[in-house]
Amino acid sequence: MGVSQATIRKWASRGKITRYGSTQRAEYDLDELYALADATTGRGQRSTGP
Repeated sequence: MGVSQATIRKWASRGKITRYGSTQRAEYDLDELYALADATTGRGQRSTGP
């Protein structure tokens, strides 16, 4: 997605994305992550695989 794991954790702590899972395992909604990453990096594209 073009952003680091630390950035994703920061977004979650700031309330920009929703964090799911337990206290030892963080899980995030991919659609939320892609939307925020696209808006932040200006890429506007997502890799969907082969």
